[in-house]
This record gives sequence, C-alpha cells and structure tokens, in this order.
Amino acid sequence: MSKIFSLVLSVIVMLSSFTTFAGSKSASLELAPQVTLGSYKGLVEDHLGGVLRTARVIAVTSEARMAQWELVKPMLDRFSKDLATDATVWFVLPDGSYYSTETGGVSDQNLKSRNYFSKLMAGQDVLGELVISKSTGHRSVIVATPVIVNGAVVAAVGVSVRVRLLSQLLDSDIKLPDNTYFYALDSDIRIVLHRNVDRMFKSVSDVGDESLGNVFKGILNRNQGIFNYTLNGRKMRSIFQKSTILGWYFFIAQEQK
Repeated sequence: MSKIFSLVLSVIVMLSSFTTFAGSKSASLELAPQVTLGSYKGLVEDHLGGVLRTARVIAVTSEARMAQWELVKPMLDRFSKDLATDATVWFVLPDGSYYSTETGGVSDQNLKSRNYFSKLMAGQDVLGELVISKSTGHRSVIVATPVIVNGAVVAAVGVSVRVRLLSQLLDSDIKLPDNTYFYALDSDIRIVLHRNVDRMFKSVSDVGDESLGNVFKGILNRNQGIFNYTLNGRKMRSIFQKSTILGWYFFIAQEQK
C-alpha cells in the first residue's frame, strides 16, 4: 500500500507545471495534463489494486480458509485500519450472511441479492462494483476475492471503499487549479469520483441537461481523447482516459472563459 504515497509525490511535482500551464493565456489541455490524468488514473488503480492484492493474501491464509469470523477478524481489523480511505472490510459466507469490521461481528443484512455476489461464489474477483452499503448507507466501491478450499468457495474477503473518502484523498493530493477538476464515470455514465461529493453516483444527465448523457455516451467507444461540452451554461474542455482495469473513464475538465 505504500506505493501510492511515492506515486503521489511524483504527481504533485508534475502538477506544479500543470498549474502554471493552466494559468497562462494559451491554457489548454494538451500533453502535460495528459500525463497528469494518467497519474491520477494510476493512483486510483494502484489503491484499489493494492486493496485487492491484500485481500487475496488474506484469502489464502489458514484463518480465512477455516471460514470462521473469530479466526480471521484480527487480520481484517488490521487491514481496515491500514487503509487510507477508512474502508469497511467484510467476510461473507456462501449463504450471503456476513461479518464486518464496521459492526465488529455479524450483520443483520445479507449480500445474496448483490449483483457481485454470484461472481464471488463462482470463484471470481470483484473490482470496481458500485453499491450503496446496506449496513452504513455509504456510497462505496466493492473490491473482493473468494476464499477457495479444495475447489469450492467457502467464503469471500471484501472491502467497501467509500468513494467520498477516496475522492477527498485524491483532491487533497492532486492540487488542480480552481477552474479545473477531476471526475470518473463508469460505463453507465454514473459519476464514480468527483471533487463535488454531491454528484457521486448520479448520472451525467442528472447534473446537467438531459441530452448531456447522450453526448457522453458517444465517447465511450474511445480509450482516450479530448472532449468539449457545455454544463449548465459553462463551456468545458476535458481530456479523458479509460481504465482497462476498472472499466471506468477518468476525466480532467477545465472551464473555458
């Protein structure tokens, strides 16, 4: 998990040149911001990927393979405390019942109805699913991996990463100019990450003109590019890159005068 902090330092150095660039008379989103955008995307991928790697390590321990909460709880508590995004770590059984570090024990909710649950029970990792937590109500990104014993899934280790805290972590580390901001969309043009937390998990159409959603959908067949649009009367110029790891689209947008 320490890799994210070294990467943050390099991003801050690059952004110092971006701030000067954005403040010039000929400010536009070209090469230097593309590097910044790639670094911003990399921070998110590295953080969530690191969460998954740690979950996988826990999933192969004898404690997890015993599928008993009391045995695996100390590791999950430590895992939760080490995460910069104050994430909830949970341990789910094949019947959908689960335990979490948030409650310290079994939850009165069940995860069987979650779209990602069948994927976990089929022995597959989950990375980047968006949910509103049943236990906390927080808007979260799910990262999870199955615990497999003799070819059968006996449990799964999961993490609910709060998107508000992840966005705030990025915003505090990536100092963009006041007229410039970052955001990320999923393939359904839902806002996953944003400087404005009230916009997260809303559709693009919900924060602007209804037709704006169709405009954004028109670029989702591209892996990267420059994209101009109008949001609530403001002309915006943006650059975007797709994350092949998460399936999300990362943007840096700048308001034009």
